[in-house]
Amino acid sequence: MTITDRPPAPIPTVRSGGVGPLGAIRRHPLLAFFLLANGMSWLAWLPYILSLNGLGVWGIEFPAVLGSSQVLGVLPGAYLGPIGSALLVTAIVDGRAGMRCWAGRLLRWNVNWRWYAITLLTVPAAMLIAGLVFSGGEIHAPSMMVLLAYVPVLLFQMITTGLAEEPGWRDFALTRMQRMMGPLRSAVLLGPLWGLWHLPLFLTEWGGWPDASWTRPVEFLLFCFSFNIVISWVFNRTGESLPLSMLMHTGVNTFASVLAVEMFPTLDAESSLLSMTAAAVVAAIVLLLATRGRLGYPSPGLNPVGRDRGAAALGSRP
Repeated sequence: MTITDRPPAPIPTVRSGGVGPLGAIRRHPLLAFFLLANGMSWLAWLPYILSLNGLGVWGIEFPAVLGSSQVLGVLPGAYLGPIGSALLVTAIVDGRAGMRCWAGRLLRWNVNWRWYAITLLTVPAAMLIAGLVFSGGEIHAPSMMVLLAYVPVLLFQMITTGLAEEPGWRDFALTRMQRMMGPLRSAVLLGPLWGLWHLPLFLTEWGGWPDASWTRPVEFLLFCFSFNIVISWVFNRTGESLPLSMLMHTGVNTFASVLAVEMFPTLDAESSLLSMTAAAVVAAIVLLLATRGRLGYPSPGLNPVGRDRGAAALGSRP
């Protein structure tokens, strides 16, 4: 197949105005999404933040499921926020046609196999190099049990973290932002907004409360800013394939929680986050320079979906 010579398809819109809350959402869908994503998640996280797993104001402790209180404490709010807000705003603003486009990107698995290799291998490689640097070269071989657990944890992360977040941040927000303001400004703006959504969790076990230093949220914001640039590039180069963005996102989480803990025992939580941030910053700078800020977004006159299906090979233009 050849690249289709037409611009990105516009996002279908039902109505652009109206009165009341629905009219406000139709006039400002992106603002509505960000407000709803943060508000609904933060409200759902409030019991976890106030519990013994957080500030300790509420004398209730969330039980550990699969070894962590985050399954019951964090996931409900994560599902309610980004993906729930994207679903709601898309239905109100774009109707059935928009819902089909939004869901279509979530089901876009048919991508050149080399992108699966890039997504699955470059994240561990980059984090391995960063871990070696920040640990002073001290590395331990992972046990067979840890290696066997890697794929199941990755799949679990795909249906939890990946599914909860990426349909909102990349599928809904990035798609609209790039059509409005281009790839560079979209990536620069979306990264901090993505990081901001996580900030209340730094008052819980998720963020290392109460032992974490004040620098951890700052480093995390820098990580989100930089890593969002990398995910934006993957999203654009694969014709807006959300599964590949989910794999990139969850690959970082899985390596950090499964392999890095055993391979770099001298790195504490602070140093581990710093190494991840450094790797993300370097990758972001390389991609910005290599793509001249376009991050794989097609030039005017090219359709990203047609470009993906016809020219997703690595040799195609950035």
